Amino acid sequence: MRHKPFALARAGDAAGAQAIVGKLAKLSATDLWVNNYWLPSIRAAIELARMNPEQALKALEITKPYELGGDPITLDTLYPVYLRGEAYLMQKNASAAIAEFEKIPDHRGRAGNSILGALAYLQLGRAYALASETQKAKNAYQEFLTLWKNSDSDALRKQQAAAEYSALQ
Repeated sequence: MRHKPFALARAGDAAGAQAIVGKLAKLSATDLWVNNYWLPSIRAAIELARMNPEQALKALEITKPYELGGDPITLDTLYPVYLRGEAYLMQKNASAAIAEFEKIPDHRGRAGNSILGALAYLQLGRAYALASETQKAKNAYQEFLTLWKNSDSDALRKQQAAAEYSALQ
């Protein structure tokens, strides 16, 4: 049940996600992992969909002790780290965003086969570009484009990355 509100929030349906969060909280009142990892991540995703990075960062505070330890059963994929990086990018805080997004390739095993492993490079490219670190930005974009080289040519993220990379030339 935790994946549906997260997916809704990431798709921009903050209201739909919010409607499910209350039910999930009641059903999982004693579940440490849901209450200290997933619900704060969902709430942060809702706040990002609402373009409210400050509230997203507040929601993610509780996740810090858990985000690198991970749930051994579900392999969590570092969602709080990624969401925190997005919030910092929204705030135009390049150095904080870089610090967060670098945790994902640094802990590659935690990300498993999650899409976040590749998307972290796209976000690193954006954060480095924001920090005017052009060569690091190019390297990050190249890594992302290499990872996505076999994706559909009309994949939105791939097109965005290619355009942003070209703008750095």
